[in-house]
Amino acid sequence: MDAGTLGTLVVLALVDSTSFGTLLIPVWLLTAPGRVRAGRVVGYLATVAAAYFLVGVLLYLGLSAIVTRTRAVWDSPGFLIAVLMLGIVLMAVSWLMDTKKARARAAERAAAGGGRILNWRNRIMEDGRTRGATLGLVSLALVAVVLELATMVPYLAAIGIVAATGVGPGLSVVTIAGYCVVMVLPALVLLVGRMVAHDALEGPLTRLDRWLTRSAQATTAWIIGIVGFLLAVNAVANLGWVDIGAGAS
Repeated sequence: MDAGTLGTLVVLALVDSTSFGTLLIPVWLLTAPGRVRAGRVVGYLATVAAAYFLVGVLLYLGLSAIVTRTRAVWDSPGFLIAVLMLGIVLMAVSWLMDTKKARARAAERAAAGGGRILNWRNRIMEDGRTRGATLGLVSLALVAVVLELATMVPYLAAIGIVAATGVGPGLSVVTIAGYCVVMVLPALVLLVGRMVAHDALEGPLTRLDRWLTRSAQATTAWIIGIVGFLLAVNAVANLGWVDIGAGAS
C-alpha cells in the first residue's frame, strides 16, 4: 500500500470525522450542562468506532472476494471511466443538495433546539451513572451508525480502495481499524480540550454545536462532493490521463 493510497484513506477518514455520528453528537454531549463526562463521550466514540470497524470488515470480506475474481475488470478502462462518471455525478449531487431552501430548513431546526438528538442527549446525561444511561449511550451510538449506513459514502469508498489494493487480510483489517481511529480522533481532541480548558471552550463548542445543526445539510453535501472528487481524481490517474507523480517531482 503506497503513500498516495494511505493519504487518500486518511483524507476520507477525516471527511468521515465530520459526520452526524462522529462529530455532531459528540459535540452535543460535550455541551451538556455540568461537568464533562469524559467516560460517556469516550464510550460513545468507542461504540461508534467498533460498529464502523465491524461493518467495514464485513464489507471488506465481501469486496475482497469480488475483487479477487474480477481484478481485470477493476483495472479496465471501462470500469475506471464508470468510476470517473460516478465521481462527477456525486459532485453534481453535492451541488444540488446545498440549496438556500435546505439551509433555511436546517436553520429552523437549529432554532427549535435540535429536535430528537437533543432529547437523546438530555435523557442520557440526566440519568446519572445508571445501567439505563449506559444502555441509552450505546443505543445512541448504534442508532447513529445505522442512520449513517445509507450515507457512509467516504467509508464505502475507503473499503473499496483497501479491497482493491490486494495487500492481504491482516494488513487490510489493521488499515480499517486505523481508519476508524482517525475517524473519531477530532472528537477525542475536542474532548481533551474541553477537559483541559472547560470554561474557555464552553462558548466555542456551543457555537460549533449550533453551526453544525444549521449546516448539517451543507456538510453532507460537501462530504459527498469531496468523495466524488477523490474518486474522479483516482480514476483519471489510473487511466493515465494525468501523470500526478510526474507533476509532484
